Amino acid sequence: MEPTFHALIDYNDPYVLPLIHSALSSHLPDSSFRHIESAPPQLPAPSLQFRDYEAIDFETALRDPEYHLINAYIIRKALIRKHFLSTTISSWITKHPASILKEHFKPAVDFELDYAEFLDDALVEAFELRESFEKNDGKEPAEREWWILKPGMSDRGQGIRLFSTEEELQAIFEEWEAERPDSDDEDDLEEEPPLEHQDDIKSSSMESKENGDYIITSQLRHFIAQPYIHPPLLLPSEGNRKFHIRTYVLSVGALKVYVYKPMLALFAAEPYAPPWEDSDLRAHLTNTCLQDTGEREGSVRAFWSLPDEVILDGGASEEDWKNAVFEQICNITGEVFEASARGMMVHFQPLPNAFELFGLDFLVDANGTAWLLEINAFPDFRQTGEELKDLVQGLFEDTISVAVKPFFGMGNSSVPGTARMTKVLDIDLGRR
Repeated sequence: MEPTFHALIDYNDPYVLPLIHSALSSHLPDSSFRHIESAPPQLPAPSLQFRDYEAIDFETALRDPEYHLINAYIIRKALIRKHFLSTTISSWITKHPASILKEHFKPAVDFELDYAEFLDDALVEAFELRESFEKNDGKEPAEREWWILKPGMSDRGQGIRLFSTEEELQAIFEEWEAERPDSDDEDDLEEEPPLEHQDDIKSSSMESKENGDYIITSQLRHFIAQPYIHPPLLLPSEGNRKFHIRTYVLSVGALKVYVYKPMLALFAAEPYAPPWEDSDLRAHLTNTCLQDTGEREGSVRAFWSLPDEVILDGGASEEDWKNAVFEQICNITGEVFEASARGMMVHFQPLPNAFELFGLDFLVDANGTAWLLEINAFPDFRQTGEELKDLVQGLFEDTISVAVKPFFGMGNSSVPGTARMTKVLDIDLGRR
C-alpha cells in the first residue's frame, strides 16, 4: 500500500528530533507516511519536509506547491529581524492608529554603526534617542529615561546592554572594541551576508562571531534601541526576579495563525533592581541561554503554574492576571502577523504549502500590560528543559494535527484549532 506522503525529518537538534518523530507516529497511522532518512536527488511526491532552514529544498516546494509541504517560510524578515519588526509595527500603527500594537510594543530607534568613533554620526537621524539624551542631561540616574540596546542580527540575548546617556552608549561600543581580537588583516573578518540572504542565519552562525559577550560591530552593524520597560511585574514567590513569557506560535499557509496556550516563564538569575541601582545584567536579562547550569535551576517555569494572584502597581490585587495576559498575547500576535502580511509584503511572504513555528517573547509590566519584545524563528526548544519536555511534545503534536494532516487530506482545515491551539488570525492572502 502506497503511503499518503513521504516524511523527510532532518532537524539537527537532539532535543527536538525525537519529539517530531513521536508526534508523527502518535497522530498518524503508520501506513499513512514513510520516513526518508536522507534527502534523495529528487523528493518523491507528496512529501513533508521538517528540517533545519538551511536544509529545506525550497526549489521543489515552489515548483510543486500542491504536493510538497515545508516547515518554514522563505521570507519572514518583517517578523524575525528586530529592526524590520520595529519598522513593520511603526508603519502599521501609522495607518491604523487604533491598533492594539500601539500600546503593546515599544517603538525602536534603529541605526548602523561600524566603529565606536562614528557613533555621533550614526545617531544623526535617531531623533528620539537624541531628544531623550537632552531630557536626561543633568538628571539623577533614577529620574532618567532608560534604554535597552540590542544588536539587530544577534539572538540568545547576546550583546544586550542598558544605557541612559550618550556617554554610556559610547562606552558600550568602546568596551566591545577593546575586547575585540587584534587583527591587521581585514580579510580575517568574515563579511556580513547581504540583508536579502539573512533570513536563514541562525544562532550557530552568530556564535562564531561572538567571543564571550562582546559583539564585532563591523560585522553586526545593525542596532536598535528601545525604551526600557520599568518596572516589570515581579512575583515574591519567585524571588522578585524579572521574567518574560515565551509563547509558541504556529503560522500555517497564507495565512492562519495559532497561539499555543501552554507557555513558559523564563526568569532572570538575580532579583530585580532598577538599572540605576544594579548594573549587573543578570538581574535584567531573562534569556536563560546566558545563564550557566547552576543559575538556570528554577529559571524556567510553566506559565500557568505561576501564582494566581498578583499585586499590581499601585497596590491593586489581580486574581485573573494570567488569563488577562493570555488574551493580550493572542490579540497582539494576530495583529502583528497581519501587519507583517499586509503591510510588509516584500519582507513576509507566507506560502500556502508552508507552516512555521515561532517563539514570541513578551514582558509583563507592573500594571499587568503585556509587551511584545521580539519574534524568533526556529526557537531554542532546549531551554524548556527535561521537566517541561511534555510542553514541547504537545506543541509538535498539535502542529501535526493543525498544519500537516489537513494538507495531505487527513484532517479538516476549517477546524478552529485544538484544546491547546487558539486561532488568532485567519485571512486569505490570495496565494494558492
